[in-house]
Amino acid sequence: MSSIKRWLNSLTFRVVAFSTLWAIVALVVIATIIATLFRQASERGFESLMTAHLFNLISSVGVSDDGALVGSPNLGDLRFTVPRSGWYWAVEPVEEVSGQLRSLSLTRDVPSPSVSLVPFNAAFQRSYIADGLAGETIEVFETEYGLDGENRVARFRVMGNRTELEADISAFERQLWLYLFIFGVGMIAINALAIVIGLQPLRRVRTALAEIRAGSAQRLDGNFPVEIAPLAAETNELIDGNRRIVERSRTQVGNLAHSLKTPLAVLTNEARALGGKKGVLLAEQAEAMRMQVEHYLQRARMAAQRDTIVFRTPVKATLERMVRVMGKLNPHIDMVLDAPAEELIFAGEREDLEELVGNLLENATKWGRERVRIAVRAGDEQKHSFQLLVEDDGPGIPEEDTREALTRGRRLDESKPGTGLGLAIVADLVKEYGGSLQLGRSDLGGLKATVTLRRLHD
Repeated sequence: MSSIKRWLNSLTFRVVAFSTLWAIVALVVIATIIATLFRQASERGFESLMTAHLFNLISSVGVSDDGALVGSPNLGDLRFTVPRSGWYWAVEPVEEVSGQLRSLSLTRDVPSPSVSLVPFNAAFQRSYIADGLAGETIEVFETEYGLDGENRVARFRVMGNRTELEADISAFERQLWLYLFIFGVGMIAINALAIVIGLQPLRRVRTALAEIRAGSAQRLDGNFPVEIAPLAAETNELIDGNRRIVERSRTQVGNLAHSLKTPLAVLTNEARALGGKKGVLLAEQAEAMRMQVEHYLQRARMAAQRDTIVFRTPVKATLERMVRVMGKLNPHIDMVLDAPAEELIFAGEREDLEELVGNLLENATKWGRERVRIAVRAGDEQKHSFQLLVEDDGPGIPEEDTREALTRGRRLDESKPGTGLGLAIVADLVKEYGGSLQLGRSDLGGLKATVTLRRLHD
């Protein structure tokens, strides 16, 4: 479902969808216009043919001295000789005329409506739709014409197969829609292929940026079209600028660390030499200053690195090493590591992950009685995250005290040694990496710390 949503939100889908919609609308309009024009042309041709047959019939019929209709009309179309073909002609008397002439195809009379229902036009002609002899629909073209100067008038009727005309028009429309459908499918396919190929450089840029963030590449390399080349060049300039900022920050952090190391060492040595309560107090404060300096120097380093090039740290291997070390330091604690078979990659430096895990394990072994459990979960695939859970069987922390436990330098139990910085350092580290830290009650009875961090994919 998520992949479908990503596809629906992609630029490729939007361009292909809009171009396809436009192609469908355009082809439907074109087909409708062509079909309409063909129908109009066919009907005009049908009317012209019927009118020509009618005048040919009039010129082929006369009247004898005694008023009888005479003549042998030949309209030049064999359909008028096939019985019940839908193509007929007839000459009927009106005034001072006797007899009747009809085509071989007309085996019985076709009723004619009254003049009041279908009147004649100015040229004394009219046309109407009627039922044919074989169930077909016919169109009748009719006129009344004087045969001589004695005002002897006959009615001339030529009937054409309208069903046959409609069948021809429908056959043309079916062929038209079929050919336009084939053409449309081919056009849409070629258009989609051209769009996919045209957007391929953007996919290359996306892949290159992903490689940069994963740490497997340093720059956007490759030949890009002229429209995308400036984007790649600006991105490379941005990467180089960030790299210079990182290096400058590293240098400044290192210089600050060296400049503070000697004064703190002098203070510590002087405090030890002084001895007594004042010496112990000064030594403790100097050590606290050293830890604070190291912590904030580390935060400065992380802030400089954040959102630039991402480091890669295997989670399982780091945890196994940390568990071995902490197990040796705390042999009375049963430490269990539960990690998935797949290797998860932490999007950060190994030292930061070690400090984070080390503080959590140190806190767990300090308060745990017999068991400490460390678990790793793959987490949300969409958010590219994983979870680290550290649990112990100690007394735990009441829910109302969890916020206070994360306060720097605050110790909930003064009976245990420590500075009160462990969980606060963890919280700061997690925050710098854009993760989250939650404290709760473990199934073992003690504290459960749940850390969510960003992961990378190979």
